[in-house]
Amino acid sequence: MKGLVLAGGSGTRLRPITFTSAKQLVPVANKPILFYGLEQLRDAGVVDVGIVVGDTAADIEAAVGDGSAFGLQVTYLRQEAPLGLAHAVLTAADFLGDDDFVMFLGDNLIEGGLGDLVAAFERDRPAAQLLLKRVPDPDRFGVAVLGADGTIERLVEKPADPPSDLALVGVYLFTSAIVDASRRIVPSARGELEITDAIQRLVDDGLPVRASQVSGWWLDTGKKDELLDANRVVLSTVIRRVEGEVDAASTITGEVVIEAGAVVAGSVVRGPAVIAAGTRIVDSYVGPFTSIDRGCVVERSEVEFSVLMPGCHLRDVRRLEGSLLGRDVRVVRGTRRPSAHRLLLGDHSDVELAEGS
Repeated sequence: MKGLVLAGGSGTRLRPITFTSAKQLVPVANKPILFYGLEQLRDAGVVDVGIVVGDTAADIEAAVGDGSAFGLQVTYLRQEAPLGLAHAVLTAADFLGDDDFVMFLGDNLIEGGLGDLVAAFERDRPAAQLLLKRVPDPDRFGVAVLGADGTIERLVEKPADPPSDLALVGVYLFTSAIVDASRRIVPSARGELEITDAIQRLVDDGLPVRASQVSGWWLDTGKKDELLDANRVVLSTVIRRVEGEVDAASTITGEVVIEAGAVVAGSVVRGPAVIAAGTRIVDSYVGPFTSIDRGCVVERSEVEFSVLMPGCHLRDVRRLEGSLLGRDVRVVRGTRRPSAHRLLLGDHSDVELAEGS
């Protein structure tokens, strides 16, 4: 069985972060989202993996390389434009050949891995095996309607009036029949070749299409709040490990990872939290569900429920929470008069100022 990881989207919902970085490389608990999926494929015994890339191909290739660091053999497949998931399948047709494959969206996270799912598919070999999850907002997703026997009867992509609350999770298992089905569909009203239409073609052809419901968490990290929630969930699984330098004036409480090369001085860190190598936390408070990446400096500041990407600098920041800071962001309290907020913001930035600040 092969793997097909989709990493070609532009990440418009995470701008301005994704103006300078692929959305699949935005970190969760200080590790790029994409890496979790690659590790789950490897752990399920899937080592021959194609990664579909687009405009951010150089970033993806620089981060993943030839895949050997993950125990994988990686082939990069350039998609001409983000024209739908079924179009991505057609882009990968030569790579896939007649092999079965797992397709994984590179900005999704699921709990529990893929091992049991892959084993069940290899045992039974339906034309397709889909993962479903009940969601409160099914109009944002492809949704499935199940028959009395639990097999899939109908699929609809982002319906205005959802026929069910069962969303398609970003993990699919297919035989090569999906390649032929993808060739026999037409673009949707969105101008894309929808994977839901291709799977519906399998259903209409009378081929077995099965569904499994995700019992644990599934996280789609396409927006800032979703990414922060993913960070919260993953941080909830960390195990305390303090290898960096922590002085006697500091207090470390709960499940906290402080990597070797990090420095914590005169500060309070309450887990779950992760502080990467090369970062300095001085006279500050780091609260739960916060991940601080490499080379950051936090001085006389408070930060909680946030993600700081590499090279960020906070100084004299009274309180920062629910925030996602991109690489090399600098947030400081100014001393110039008159007192005012002085901002340099890129396109699509989102700033919320505290009342009275």
